[in-house]
Amino acid sequence: MQARSERTRHNLIQAGARMFDEYGYASATLGRIVAVTGVTKGALYFHFASKDELADAVQREGSARLVEFLRQREESGVPPVQVLIDMTHWLSRALRDDPVVGAGLRITHECVDREPPVTDFHRVWNREVLRLLRRAAESGTLRDDGRGEGAATLLWAMVCGLAAVARAVPRDELGPRLAASWELLLTLLVPPDEVARYRTRAPEPLGDLAGVR
Repeated sequence: MQARSERTRHNLIQAGARMFDEYGYASATLGRIVAVTGVTKGALYFHFASKDELADAVQREGSARLVEFLRQREESGVPPVQVLIDMTHWLSRALRDDPVVGAGLRITHECVDREPPVTDFHRVWNREVLRLLRRAAESGTLRDDGRGEGAATLLWAMVCGLAAVARAVPRDELGPRLAASWELLLTLLVPPDEVARYRTRAPEPLGDLAGVR
């Protein structure tokens, strides 16, 4: 029974993400979500008392996928600056290909006035950028200029801007553009003799988006 209940909850989050990503928060009705999953409204309300609760679950799931990707990279011994680079490549792909991540960002944008937001993608991304920069500074791999608020703000803006860039730029152009951006950013973040140690293209494999939970 518990396994079936968990599958139902998972399916509702996936269906909700697709509806939020495609139609937006306001137009993604619970009726549409029930129709897609085939569950009863009673089953939906058993797991989520309102659309707000479902939206929060979608945002938490999307954030968890990002955090899990970063955890895997760091546990593999990848240095913090490289993890930052890989994070942007992962996000650029996830925003295109994973409705949970795309929906989480759209909910954040469309529900900016909700108080308090249970999960805010921008806050999660900002937290992770700052954490990785702090780790890089502690390891002595950053230039002095790379440790200031200017560098953190620039990287934060880059991560947030990926949402627009990922949807506007052709798929085959996005990776090379990100790599070129990092070739420039690295000259600001790390000492000149350290730039060449970092890979600016996407890691291979980048990760199974649907499997990163």
